[in-house]
Amino acid sequence: MPKPRIHQKLQEWIDARQAHRLSHAHVQMARELGLNPRKLGKIDNHRQEPWKMPLPLFIEHLYEKRFGHAGPEVVLSIEQIAAKQDKTKKERRAKKAERKATASPIQESTVADRADEL
Repeated sequence: MPKPRIHQKLQEWIDARQAHRLSHAHVQMARELGLNPRKLGKIDNHRQEPWKMPLPLFIEHLYEKRFGHAGPEVVLSIEQIAAKQDKTKKERRAKKAERKATASPIQESTVADRADEL
């Protein structure tokens, strides 16, 4: 099975996960919080600014503050999300092609009937 194509927005999260050494759970929490993956470097400079929390702890703190629990119940990796989106997209395209194939004979017959009336 070929690898699913990964959308650019999801690819940014994969790059951020690798650059900042985040787990899949931290990435999912950051996405749910609405954080920008390109701006995580500003938040993650706790070595230069010792009063800042390390990024994984900061994400956990924000998540718990906003949602009231420690983390998401079901954790999906970005790759799993991309595969799910790819599968859904293929299913939608197949349904659309099926509708189009079944609808075209009906439309042709109604066009032929109208032409006979004129």
